[in-house]
Amino acid sequence: MSRIGKKPVTIPDGVTASLDGQTVTAKGPKGELTFVVNEQVKVMMEEGTIAVNPANESKQARAFWGMSRTMIENIMIGVKDGFEKKLEINGVGYRAAMQGSNLQLSLGFSHDVVYTPPQGVSIAVPKPTEIVITGHDKQVVGQCAAEIRAYRPPEPYKGKGVKYADETIFRKEGKKK
Repeated sequence: MSRIGKKPVTIPDGVTASLDGQTVTAKGPKGELTFVVNEQVKVMMEEGTIAVNPANESKQARAFWGMSRTMIENIMIGVKDGFEKKLEINGVGYRAAMQGSNLQLSLGFSHDVVYTPPQGVSIAVPKPTEIVITGHDKQVVGQCAAEIRAYRPPEPYKGKGVKYADETIFRKEGKKK
């Protein structure tokens, strides 16, 4: 039994949700998102909630059950509040700046890295060493943050590189005489 799947998803105020077969659509102040639920999961919409149940007792149906409920909850949160990822840049001379809608990163390469964000994602640089990525689709925001981090992941000796704000870097001691 899925503990996550058992709980129904409540539709927040200001969000209109509709169910068309296996497609769940949510509209809110931040935009519109849809999710197509796998056939091994049944979706039912009651007053103010969306309930998810497995179609049968197979292992695959139970796996899709909890995942489908979480995906539906993420689209409800996304269209109402949106998602945000914060990145930090550590290192001498490492900095970020906005160049129109693109992000320009100076990360110690011979050239600056220019990152173009996907549609529906906005990037802000409050400080030269801080990047804030916001959007209404959790997967796209996370993918965007991962692509920026991949240009220069943090190294374990001095901690230089791009890291998530809540990430801890396990530091190594280095050489001894």
